[in-house]
Amino acid sequence: MSKIDDIFVIGGGINGCGIARDAAGRGYSVRLAEMNDLASGTSSWSSKLIHGGLRYLEHYKFKLVRESLGEREVLLKMAPHIIWPMRFVLPHHSSMRPAWLLRLGLFLYDHMGKRKLLPGTKQINLTTDPVGKPLKAIFSKGFEYSDCWVNDARLVVLNAQDAREHGAIIETRTKVVSARREKGYWCISTENCRSGEISEHKARLLVNASGPWVDKVLGEALKSDRSNNVRLVQGSHVVVPKIHDHDRAYIFQNADNRIIFALPYEQDYTLIGTTDHDYQGDPADVKITQSEMSYICSSASEYFEKPVDVNDVVWSYSGVRPLYDDGATEAQEATRDYVLRADGDELPVINVFGGKITTYRKLSESMMEKIEALIGVRSASWTASSHLPGGDFEVADYDLLVSKLEQEFEFLDSLLAKRLIRSYGTNAWTLMKGALNIEDMGQDFGGTLSAREIEYLMKHEWAECAEDVVWRRTKLGIRLDENLIAVIDEWMQQKATFDQHSGKLRSQNC
Repeated sequence: MSKIDDIFVIGGGINGCGIARDAAGRGYSVRLAEMNDLASGTSSWSSKLIHGGLRYLEHYKFKLVRESLGEREVLLKMAPHIIWPMRFVLPHHSSMRPAWLLRLGLFLYDHMGKRKLLPGTKQINLTTDPVGKPLKAIFSKGFEYSDCWVNDARLVVLNAQDAREHGAIIETRTKVVSARREKGYWCISTENCRSGEISEHKARLLVNASGPWVDKVLGEALKSDRSNNVRLVQGSHVVVPKIHDHDRAYIFQNADNRIIFALPYEQDYTLIGTTDHDYQGDPADVKITQSEMSYICSSASEYFEKPVDVNDVVWSYSGVRPLYDDGATEAQEATRDYVLRADGDELPVINVFGGKITTYRKLSESMMEKIEALIGVRSASWTASSHLPGGDFEVADYDLLVSKLEQEFEFLDSLLAKRLIRSYGTNAWTLMKGALNIEDMGQDFGGTLSAREIEYLMKHEWAECAEDVVWRRTKLGIRLDENLIAVIDEWMQQKATFDQHSGKLRSQNC
């Protein structure tokens, strides 16, 4: 039996890792268990946005919008390497929301949240502005506003890294099989998904942040009869070759009152989504449907001069949002706000339902209020003025950091230098430490991915197989064919086996 932790967190998505980080930074002892890889569920299948939720205003979700807007710049300053400002173009469609309503919504958007770094809204002439060139000629005017882009999976990993740096124990590929109350503590049994080994842990408090599996954990691991709380809503995206040359994104109004985004993606692509419909199956098995793909492409084609065809799709992904079931008739109307609920009187489990990636930090602070009420206060809130690993530089200094990295390591390709700063920020120097020439980068796996970078991800970021590297830690999978990915996986398996003998890393089973 291990020592008694203050808090045991189930789930290694953005909410679980955010809670673990906040709690560890306040002095609590924290252990987190994730049954797969970090960010392997909902957190890596988002629209990659830190945004206020312009469309939520129509549903009168003013509290959610205000909180989300306030968080944009907090998170931007916290992680300027993986979060950056993005301008969004909203073409006016005369048959849908009237211009006055859009102006009102954008006025509120500009003034409801704290905005210092991000520029405000402006009206644009789509017939003269280059942003109108890819659009159909019928669109003559529009509006432009600010939100932020985020590398979603890296946001999760960096929160986990910082939690570990503050003393938390992060265990991936570790499933909670049971949790029971005994003599004033939670007794938690976990299974190592690699070896099958069972471990026993004790904690003063249990947090269930398992996302789409929150009800399953309640019902199976905790034997609770209150396990029907979550509405699973599927959201899908497609990636097509780059539609436009500028760095702005589009937000389109659809005839069904939904909206879709068309976002610049990985230099050479455009990301389009998302959808909203109820999902009944296993969250691990969710896949984009043909009807979703057709819907996304036809919706985008209503705006772009060159139609988007399903045959243009080079990659797609689908995820499940675990929304709190508030009884809304339509999936798109279900609340995006988070709900924290304590079950049990003397020794409760605190469950996390719903939430947005934009508000994960505020959710974590709200969770800490509940934790403090139950097991006492350790230290004050701290994350609002903090930096995530590698994010200790000014928002405007990204280009300066790229130049500095290129000057210090002259053999680096410019594209690689930019990607390293975008991924690791100031930790790029940790990754590059000791490299004197291109040969020191090790084997080249294509797409600017080297053995040195993979070794860094294995050592510092819990990467255990190719999927962890090319689809979550980086987004390079879109540039690599299946054969190359298989080569990466084999190399990692061999590396892990080699390191296992020196006691540095356990072998993996992805």
